[in-house]
Amino acid sequence: MDFYIDPGTGSMLFTILIGVLGAAVYAARTGWVRMKTLLRRGGSRGREDGRAPFVFFTDSKRYETIFRPLCDEMERRGESVLYLTASPDDPMLQVKTEHIRTEFIGEGNRAYARMNLLQADVVLSSTPGLDVYQWKRSREVRWYVHVLHAANGVTCYRMFGTDYYDAVLVSGEYQVREIREMEKMRGLPAKECVMAGLPHMDALRKKLEERGPAPEHETTVLLAPSWGPSSIFNRFGEAMIENLRKTGYRVILRPHPQSLVSEKELIDRLRKRFPADDRLEWNFDNDNFDVLYRTDLLISDYSSVIFDFSLVFDRPVIYADVDFDFEPYDAGWLNNEMWTFRALPKVGMEMTAENADRLPEMIRECLQSRAYAEGRKEAVAETWAFPGESIRIIADYLTDVRQRLTGAAEDGHEKE
Repeated sequence: MDFYIDPGTGSMLFTILIGVLGAAVYAARTGWVRMKTLLRRGGSRGREDGRAPFVFFTDSKRYETIFRPLCDEMERRGESVLYLTASPDDPMLQVKTEHIRTEFIGEGNRAYARMNLLQADVVLSSTPGLDVYQWKRSREVRWYVHVLHAANGVTCYRMFGTDYYDAVLVSGEYQVREIREMEKMRGLPAKECVMAGLPHMDALRKKLEERGPAPEHETTVLLAPSWGPSSIFNRFGEAMIENLRKTGYRVILRPHPQSLVSEKELIDRLRKRFPADDRLEWNFDNDNFDVLYRTDLLISDYSSVIFDFSLVFDRPVIYADVDFDFEPYDAGWLNNEMWTFRALPKVGMEMTAENADRLPEMIRECLQSRAYAEGRKEAVAETWAFPGESIRIIADYLTDVRQRLTGAAEDGHEKE
């Protein structure tokens, strides 16, 4: 007889199993520590449970621009960090220094199983959804901190994305308002909101300054959409690429990395219909800096690359009118318009089904517009606090909060 377990039930069973195992390990570890304390008969009360002072966790190698400079700063300060990644080819795995230790912990459920039993004082992560599905708060972690990886609202995450973190490192006041509104609506305790800036965009700007102005080249247009049913490739498809080809500009097509996994059939079909030639290029680089560096105008939808490009490289964008489904996102709970959709008209021009055939004229207008240049400055002021200072601010916060937590724990222990 064959048995079938649907994905939802499987996820629930896995969560229950992890909970049982976690409780068993916790009980065994607590008993062992108490036994050692009794055997010492009044000896030192120092911790001997192997707790990591700081753990950095990411589910994707794409966030190297956040974690590499932060690891460098913690190394400079002599702070011990355990970097855990769910990407087997994460470039950070090559980092081995005196104070930074890196480790691949598996993909999917295997990674979350490790995180659920973690021992650490402070965990910093770019991954949303803590304590929502498979990834549960470990009893042996004192503090969870979320770092944003893009200029965007926190409500752009799937539901409950940051609800169960102890702190969120934000980059604009509008993000604080979003967090407080969700906390009030859901009856959650107030988390710490730390104005820290955007390490990802700081890293891009630093790299751009080091590289200098792009050499002379023919006008280049990059099409880099998000993924899913509302994205450009799904909404406009082949007609969009045909219109781009007619502009006479050099065209680069860069699918979202998730499209290569979730929409492989679509991408394969488009690559067959539009093979690379001397006027059209397909780009799949892990790091998007080089392709953005040689691009004059970006066309996208609601992908965060719009703000990487417009705010860091200070160049214009055309964004597609797409049917965005708010239902699965935290934004669906709020009455306010998402910052993303408020900011887009400031930094570029909207393309719709009605004006898509005017693409050549739209590109020329965007390249020459002073209004969009001013709009980009306004968007920077709203969403990019403390440009160039995020790594220092984050490192200061992490060390300060650990000192606060461990000091409080030691005081409490002495009072027992």
